[in-house]
Amino acid sequence: MGRSSGDDLADAADHRHRLAEIILAESRQAGLRRGSRLPTERQLAVNLGASRTSVRRALTVLETEGRISREVGRGTFLREEPWPAASGGDRAAADQAGGAEARNGGHPGQAGFAPADVMTIRRLLEPPAMRLVVAWATTTDFEEITRCLAGGERATSYDEFESWDLALHRSIMAASHSPLLTRLYAVIEEARHSRFWGDLKRHSASRERQRAYQADHVELVAALRTRDADRAVEAMRAHLARVARHLFDETA
Repeated sequence: MGRSSGDDLADAADHRHRLAEIILAESRQAGLRRGSRLPTERQLAVNLGASRTSVRRALTVLETEGRISREVGRGTFLREEPWPAASGGDRAAADQAGGAEARNGGHPGQAGFAPADVMTIRRLLEPPAMRLVVAWATTTDFEEITRCLAGGERATSYDEFESWDLALHRSIMAASHSPLLTRLYAVIEEARHSRFWGDLKRHSASRERQRAYQADHVELVAALRTRDADRAVEAMRAHLARVARHLFDETA
């Protein structure tokens, strides 16, 4: 039986994430620390036996996750230590689980979440969470939110924009400073990595819709910055309603 386009897309996403982790592992082996400059894209491609395009996409993954920063004219720098936050047995268990997931070609739990279920829970969870963000977001939180918003503005491809979209929503939920809410949202983010979600989102994508999503994001961030809780709640609700309409051909 032939492979589907969904299989190819999932494999490409898995490859980007695996290569991103390899880049961090190589950085660790080289003794690089937070603030260290990484080799150039060209040198990484030679070192890893990968194409520059693959390296560039892997670096985009690391940038959207806040693990590196890319500065024009200066280079690419580590924003954190090149190893997981977990330690000891927790890190070993995570590595073992991650290896099993990579061998199975997916992310944890992704098979159990239908896109409609994911979207329903997002619409229940994210809008009211904006009140916590308005109450507790710090200057540092807004710097990260702004970084992700700017990344979405610069995005030149569907994959790049989708990566920054994920990063923006993650940074906003993290600004609630609620460990439980952040943990719950991590499950939603894993579901957004699923093949089913990815296929549906890609099939509904267009440049016009990308521009609309970015405009929604600008409005949402503006509301959060002005500490306007009602406006932020409504902005998130309107944004998710738009996404649902596009995904499932809902009527307004």
